[in-house]
Amino acid sequence: MTPDTEGKIMLKNSARRIITTLVLALAWLLAGIRGTAIPQGDVTAPHAGEGEVPQFELVKDWPRLPSKWKMGYGSDIQSDSKGNVWILSRPRTVANSGTGGANATSMPAPPVMEFDNNGNFIQGWGGQSGLGYQWPSNEHGFAIDDRGFVWILGNAYDNNPANLPSDNQILKFTTDGKFVMAIGKSGQNGSNSTDVLRGAASVRYYGKRNELFVADGYGNNRVIVFDADSGKVKRMWGAYGKTPIDRDKRTAVPTAPDDRCPVVCGIWQALHQFEVVHDVLISKDDLVYVSDRGNKRVQVFTPDGKFIAEQFFGMDSKYASQGGSLAFSPDERFLYVSGTPVTYIVNRKTLEILGSFVTGPPQVHSVGHMIGSDKFGNIYEAQADIPSSGIGAYKFAFKGYSPKTPCCQATRTPESVIP
Repeated sequence: MTPDTEGKIMLKNSARRIITTLVLALAWLLAGIRGTAIPQGDVTAPHAGEGEVPQFELVKDWPRLPSKWKMGYGSDIQSDSKGNVWILSRPRTVANSGTGGANATSMPAPPVMEFDNNGNFIQGWGGQSGLGYQWPSNEHGFAIDDRGFVWILGNAYDNNPANLPSDNQILKFTTDGKFVMAIGKSGQNGSNSTDVLRGAASVRYYGKRNELFVADGYGNNRVIVFDADSGKVKRMWGAYGKTPIDRDKRTAVPTAPDDRCPVVCGIWQALHQFEVVHDVLISKDDLVYVSDRGNKRVQVFTPDGKFIAEQFFGMDSKYASQGGSLAFSPDERFLYVSGTPVTYIVNRKTLEILGSFVTGPPQVHSVGHMIGSDKFGNIYEAQADIPSSGIGAYKFAFKGYSPKTPCCQATRTPESVIP
């Protein structure tokens, strides 16, 4: 290749990146939707460029499973009020994990396991269906509420590894594994005209209203809210707080310019709907953060579904999995957003991206599949694809803050994060 030819190719690639960025920016402007600034509380995080960003270090040999067990793909990981860490995994993946060695013949660990903060095993349970419920074919998300219950859901509807009826249930258990109730019915596929889940990804308990917020994300692409006692549907919404539209009813998105509409129209249409709603998280000051992994963004709402703000993540990354899961620092100054191969550190109030830290090799597509945090400031990640040296769950210990850099000033205001 001659220098002249190479130069032309580099120029062409650079021009393509610039055009793509301009098209995205124009699409966001054409959307005509502007949020308001997130209300500021008494506790604020630094702005971009000011330092004082949380720092983390991978903890080796965590967690410690009984030797007879091998953990399947990590699906979700959360901490309870005591600081114990709960892991939801997929036992059916153990035989196909490809890790080899002595562990290849180990017994699959239970899908629900509790560890103390140092990684010592406490208990494990789950995996079997019972009277009134079907255990998820593909475990995906769970939550431990402040009333002593564990909520579990699966996302299998078209992809069903156990050849069972589609999951589409939220299961409620006591912390020692006793079944309490089920919301929804397995074997049904939902839509926006029903209260049936379809490929739900995560669930969060909202104590102030005794409600469950569900990221009903792989099939229905919406946030749906249930009463935590009766299981009755209370409300639902899509991107920007609008009515979600089922995939088979959406207008086809153009993939290239044509006589009817430039490609920007296709992007505009896509951004007006969630693509993969993968996680939802509720702050103490009643803000609902929703990760739209398919569109590489996080949107913020009131508990009633009013849109407030949004931020995009990894738009220049070659990896598609960005903005997949969410966690808070103990004081909720910081929001952590999982991606590939990093987790982003964000000012929760302004949505400024303050930094990031590497959480795994980029060839592992689902690094940071779901993340969690504890009251000590540590970060946990469940990894749905296990590398040869991994076990599906990781702890990153909080190691303090980066130095303050008073020379630098904030480059963005709360209003500037709204397109």
